[in-house]
Amino acid sequence: MPDSDPSLFADIARLLEAEEDTQGTLDQVVALAPRTIGCDYASITLLHGRREVETAAASDELIRKADVLQYDLGEGPCLQAIWSHDTFVVEDMAEDPRWPQWGPIAAEMGLRSVLAVRLFTSGTTHGALNLYSAQPRRFGDDDVALAHVYATHASVALAAARQEENLRRAIDARHLIGQAQGILMERFNIDADRAFSVLRRYSQDSNTKLRTIAEGVVSGRDLPAQVAQDSAQEA
Repeated sequence: MPDSDPSLFADIARLLEAEEDTQGTLDQVVALAPRTIGCDYASITLLHGRREVETAAASDELIRKADVLQYDLGEGPCLQAIWSHDTFVVEDMAEDPRWPQWGPIAAEMGLRSVLAVRLFTSGTTHGALNLYSAQPRRFGDDDVALAHVYATHASVALAAARQEENLRRAIDARHLIGQAQGILMERFNIDADRAFSVLRRYSQDSNTKLRTIAEGVVSGRDLPAQVAQDSAQEA
């Protein structure tokens, strides 16, 4: 039975909150999982969009391979936890018939028990927390209950980290675009509105993100001919 001291989750919440970015949060979740739930290995499958998944953090390369195998085969408990919005316990991969392709291979890799818990907040599925053990029948009801509490803390921390990163990205993008506007204003003697119109028009015509165009202008690497031509016409 893993450590179920209530103060443990307070410590976990503080540790996760202290991480500065999404990757740090993910790595910390995976690092703390063995002490909290009592597994041998842990990983996190992140969901991007509706169907794209990736292993964003793993405690061992073996687990990363096992996860990727699930994605390649299109079956496995971590995928099922995401798609079915549920928790899946595998008592023994060598005997469980639910994933006929992935299960036997995972057992041969030495992974006998699996506990997969969906990570979500406010109806938004972020991915799954995947807990592995080399021993069959490792995860009981108490472990599942602990995993649910742990996944809740992880989900909240992950959502907060993602939101903060998105905010930082938005602020950085605004700053870059402002710098690019300033360069065009100075070089072609146009006002801010016209400079922004030039950048936006090129973004639409070239199907390129506005931030990417601004980065090129600011770095001095790239001033597309259309941008220069349009800016000159606006002058």
